[in-house]
Amino acid sequence: MARVLCITLNPALDLAFNLDTLVLGSVNRPTSAQLDAAGKGVNVARVLAGLGHDVTVSGFLGADNDAPFQLAFAKYALTDAFVRVPGETRINAKIAEQSGRVTDINGPGMPIDAEHLQALTHKLDAELTSATPPQAIVLAGSLPPGLSLDDFSQLLSHLNTSVVPLWVDTSGPALNTAIATHPAGVKPNENELAEWAGEDMTSSDTRLNAAKRLHQSGIANALISAGAEGVLWVSAQGAWHATPPKVTATNTVCAGDTFVAGMLHGLLSGHAPEHTLRFATALSAEAVRHVGVGDPHAADFDSLQQHTRIRRLDDTITEGATL
Repeated sequence: MARVLCITLNPALDLAFNLDTLVLGSVNRPTSAQLDAAGKGVNVARVLAGLGHDVTVSGFLGADNDAPFQLAFAKYALTDAFVRVPGETRINAKIAEQSGRVTDINGPGMPIDAEHLQALTHKLDAELTSATPPQAIVLAGSLPPGLSLDDFSQLLSHLNTSVVPLWVDTSGPALNTAIATHPAGVKPNENELAEWAGEDMTSSDTRLNAAKRLHQSGIANALISAGAEGVLWVSAQGAWHATPPKVTATNTVCAGDTFVAGMLHGLLSGHAPEHTLRFATALSAEAVRHVGVGDPHAADFDSLQQHTRIRRLDDTITEGATL
């Protein structure tokens, strides 16, 4: 299996509550609660490690409350290359209702300064120049306070100078900044991409056009997720659409992270495009049924794949999938 470097600049301890219905201004008693060491890059790393890949995690962690992360890294066999900074890693509250609605209350994160960023850059350079460098980099999540868009752009450009494909999953102004640096892959949802595209992503045609524009701008793998309406993937091989199987969604927090990991798994493993997209889409659908990332060992996972519809949208033929 492959070596992968997963970077989370603004990780979090995710406190997830499951409720029948959230009642504002009242005492709510959840049916369950779960605390996880998380962050989008950490979630991606968990899935990839569970699929057999050798995964290193990095980014910034608060020195005062890193114990849950250390336990999680040991549990999921992740190599720890995080930079510790003064303070505590933020706590995010995720409130999932039986209807499928999820309310996020996200902390701002720890302030990052130039010294912290330099220390992280040295850590990442050490990984990239090691005897066994990674075969892919994933940088996922929001930016912490103190890290400007210029800092982010410079970090992405620095990572892009390596020969290792870089995938970025973020939103807002950070997404526009990432797209401008031409990483190997991005996966916004339709709402996250609307600002860059300059129009609402309310129809399949506008989403497909936006995905093609992303690819033409220099993104080797342009992916747009639209919930139950599926996922678009445009690459040098052509354009594909996946429709997920019908499931009861109770918590969508980790669905996108699971999907990115599933796509990378397929590409790194040399699987055919339709196999890669089917696997990633089904795994993402599995994730929305519960708190946490998708489980490829779920008893009905084969059935979820069988009920995932893959449709090719053009007749482009190339030699094989690439990162």
